[in-house]
Amino acid sequence: MKGKICAAVAALCGLIGAVYFNRNTDLPLVAIANYGPHASLEASLNGVKAELAEHGFLEGKTLRYEIIDVGFDPALIAQMIAKLAASQPKVMIVKSTPVAQFAKGKIREIPLVYCDITDPVATGLLKDRDHPCGNMTGSSDQGDLESFLSFVKTILPQAKVVGLLYATSESNDAALVAMMREAAKKAGLSVVALPIDQSRDIPMRMQEFRGKVDCLYVGTSGPTQPALPVIASEAQKMGIPVFNAEEQAVRDGLALASFGVDYASVGRNAGKLVAKLLQGASVKELPPIFPRTEEHRCCVNKRLAEQFGLQIPQNAIVVE
Repeated sequence: MKGKICAAVAALCGLIGAVYFNRNTDLPLVAIANYGPHASLEASLNGVKAELAEHGFLEGKTLRYEIIDVGFDPALIAQMIAKLAASQPKVMIVKSTPVAQFAKGKIREIPLVYCDITDPVATGLLKDRDHPCGNMTGSSDQGDLESFLSFVKTILPQAKVVGLLYATSESNDAALVAMMREAAKKAGLSVVALPIDQSRDIPMRMQEFRGKVDCLYVGTSGPTQPALPVIASEAQKMGIPVFNAEEQAVRDGLALASFGVDYASVGRNAGKLVAKLLQGASVKELPPIFPRTEEHRCCVNKRLAEQFGLQIPQNAIVVE
C-alpha cells in the first residue's frame, strides 16, 4: 500500500510540474488530443507541425506542443481532454471522431480544430460543411469515394461487390458506409457492410465475406485500422484483395492498394487553421477545410498485384 501511495504522489507531482512549467513560459501552447498511435494520425500530426513551422511557429522556439494519446481507449478520452484543457492552450487540435465529439461537448472557451474526421456534419461536429460551429472548425479526411471505386475497377475490371467492416460505436463509420453505398450506386457496384461491436469480432465477421465480395475496403476508424493485420490475414486466406484508406498498409504488404487522402495534407490544412487562430483570427472566420482532388494518392503493392495477377494503373505509386 505504501508503495502505491508513493507512486500516486510521484505521478501527481509530475503532473503539477508539467502544468506549472506550461503556465510559466511565454510560448503559446497548442494542445493535441490524439486517439492513438497510427500511421495516418502520425502523418497528419507531422503535417500540422510542418505547416505551422512554415508560418513561423517553430517547436521549442516560438511555439510549444502538449500531445497526449489514449491508445484507442475511449474510456480515457475525458481524462485526456481535462488534462490538456488545464494547460490553457491557445488552440486544441482534436484528432478522430470520438475525441472531437467529446471535446465539443465539454470545451467552450478554447478554439477547437478537428482533424482526421471523415464527415463532420454526420458526426454532429458541424451543422453544415461550409461553416464553423461554435468554437469548432477543422480539417476533414473525407475521401473521394467515387474516384476510389473508379480506381478499384481499373485494377479489378470484373469487380461487382465491395466488402466493408464498420464499427457500430463510431458515427464516423456509419457516415462512411452511407457514402460508400451512394458512390457504389453511381459506379454500378454494390456494398456488403458488416458491423463489428468489438475488435475481437473481426475474425468471425470476416468469414461472412467468403464468396460474397470481390474486394475489401478498410477505412480509418479506430477499431478497424489497428486490426488490419488480422483483416489482411483472413482476406489472404480467402483470396480477397484488400484496399486501404492510407498507403502505409500497402508498403507493409498488408493491402494490395490504397486510394485516399494524403494525411500530411489533412494535417497541413489543420495547421493553416491553427496558424490563423494563433495570429488572432476567430473560429467564426475560419470555414472548415475538405480535401481537394489533388490531395489524394493511390499506391499499389507490386508483389500482391503479381500474386493476384492484376495490372497496375500507370498513375499509381508502386511499392515492392
